[in-house]
Amino acid sequence: MNVLLIGGGGREHALARALAESPSLAKLYAAPGNPGIFELAEQAGIDASDHKAVLDFCRSQAIDLLVIGPEQPLADGLADAARREGIAVFGPDQAAARLESSKTFAKEFMARHNIPTAAFRRFTAAERQAAQEYLQSHSMPVVLKADGLAAGKGVIVCATRDEALQALDRMFDGMFGAAGNTVVVEEFMEGEEASVFAICDGNDCALLASAQDHKQAYDNDRGPNTGGMGAYAPAPIVDATMMADIRSRIIEPVLNGMKQEGYPFVGCLFCGLMIAEGEARVVEFNVRFGDPEAQVVLAVLRADFARLLSSAARGALDHSAIDSPAEGSACCVVLASEGYPAAYEKGKVINGLREAANEDAYVFHAGTASVNGSIVSNGGRVLGVCGQAPVLEEAVNNAYRAAERIEFAGKSYRRDIGAKGIRRLEGRQRVEGD
Repeated sequence: MNVLLIGGGGREHALARALAESPSLAKLYAAPGNPGIFELAEQAGIDASDHKAVLDFCRSQAIDLLVIGPEQPLADGLADAARREGIAVFGPDQAAARLESSKTFAKEFMARHNIPTAAFRRFTAAERQAAQEYLQSHSMPVVLKADGLAAGKGVIVCATRDEALQALDRMFDGMFGAAGNTVVVEEFMEGEEASVFAICDGNDCALLASAQDHKQAYDNDRGPNTGGMGAYAPAPIVDATMMADIRSRIIEPVLNGMKQEGYPFVGCLFCGLMIAEGEARVVEFNVRFGDPEAQVVLAVLRADFARLLSSAARGALDHSAIDSPAEGSACCVVLASEGYPAAYEKGKVINGLREAANEDAYVFHAGTASVNGSIVSNGGRVLGVCGQAPVLEEAVNNAYRAAERIEFAGKSYRRDIGAKGIRRLEGRQRVEGD
């Protein structure tokens, strides 16, 4: 089949790799893509934000499947436009994409369908005084979320009341642009985070490996929230019993509720979870593959990925397209620009990419560009270095060995990606050995 992939980040590079390895694939195109993606796909040469240009390309190149990677085109209704033209598309309609594009919609949807999540209230900018009064009586810590899309950075965890009031003012004053015109105030949930992806066809779903992201910028989960500084899969905290519980108490109610309300969910449902005392609650939903979780989840997936996504897009999920959701382990270490997630410089020449790829690892391009024959940094998160191995500790070691081979001015990265998973596995082995 011929596939057009929309997007140009690390997630889309991971999707491109999985699609390129699919026996069902004939030709892969990408827009806008990036230098890593274009080692696997042909450049479509269109403006991916121009819906008409995307649809015209799909018709002219006999595209059998449109795969939409990022959240913004989904929130903008690209999937709706494609379906109206009879084009098979992997990604939810605009109405279903509100699970991510509106925190308020997602929280109220979960309340309607008894899906476990944190208690919450929402306030508009016009209700600033009421929000301040609410925070004065709220227990601490507390979580403030911009209602709209904020590139994965619209969440502030506040330890004290003063921090919460200051964060509220910054959000209402434009810290996250229009996304912060409405703010959701949430109960702080204790526990350990994990992520689960579900490939959905509107009725049925197939669950991929669990993963654990590392959102804070610095080691030991310190510093500001980022789009993700690394991930590993599978996450040992999500065992088979927990996965079955997540399916029955979270994912299936989402699919049933979306269908009941008139917008069946077709695409990748990303469940960001908080796990404590053997139970999972929803932190957030995304309506596409997460980044950098996609890099590790797809690295351990053994499947005809193009056939899997195509079957979901056509409303008849083909479970036989998956040989194994989790073969071995993978760890992705994000190499970021100095200063990220705040201000950073671009245009730093990157060396060592070929050497890194020889270390049982694959290098995903996230924020790069090709300039005069050199690969340079072009974003906050520049590269995702993904190590693979039969066991997690080896995958982590492979990722870090490869990461050390890559050099660019201001390179920064966390040095503890996967450490929680390794500790959990070691603790499990000690218990089993007693």
